Amino acid sequence: MTDLRRLLRGIEVFEGDLPTFDPRETPDEPVALFTNWLLEAVRAGVREPHAMTLSTADAAGDPSARVLILKDVGPDGWQFASDAGSPKGRELAGRPYAALTFYWSPLARQVRIRGPVATADPEVSAADFRARGAAARAEALLARQSRPLADPAERDAAVAGSLARIEADPELVSPGWTLYAVRPRTVEFWQGDKSRRHTRLVYESAPPGWTKHLLWP
Repeated sequence: MTDLRRLLRGIEVFEGDLPTFDPRETPDEPVALFTNWLLEAVRAGVREPHAMTLSTADAAGDPSARVLILKDVGPDGWQFASDAGSPKGRELAGRPYAALTFYWSPLARQVRIRGPVATADPEVSAADFRARGAAARAEALLARQSRPLADPAERDAAVAGSLARIEADPELVSPGWTLYAVRPRTVEFWQGDKSRRHTRLVYESAPPGWTKHLLWP
């Protein structure tokens, strides 16, 4: 056994007191339960509880994953934003379907969302862009995400130029900035257990409502 393998096997999981989860006491739709879990993560002091992994696929079906920030959740779905010309934007244009994963380690809780992705109206996307901090807007205004960078000084100069543009025109919006929403077909809630008797509850879209059932761990 290698030293790394030994180290990994020795790391304890599910430390501390874990919350209870009774699927019999859950709401009929997943947004309410997700909101409750998110708020519990906030109250528990989980760092960046709104961070999530967005998974997409390209035209060949090859997957990509990255961590983003949740913008909102409601009847329109789970929202996030990006430039339409970014790798994820291009993948979503070709295959408008995605998966989101939240994991709140101190609570041993995971939420998985899968479904088609829709784009918001341009004015809604523009409002989201304007609500960002100046530094975030300046970076997004460049629309160069994931392109090769020869020198960090080039980036700093470009961002400084974007900041100057924003200061001159506070209403300036990146034309490719897009607010997306995953409209879930399935939402799974996973509660870890120290004795490995994990609880998995999945909601499945069944218009006009939802069905829910348990899964084997």
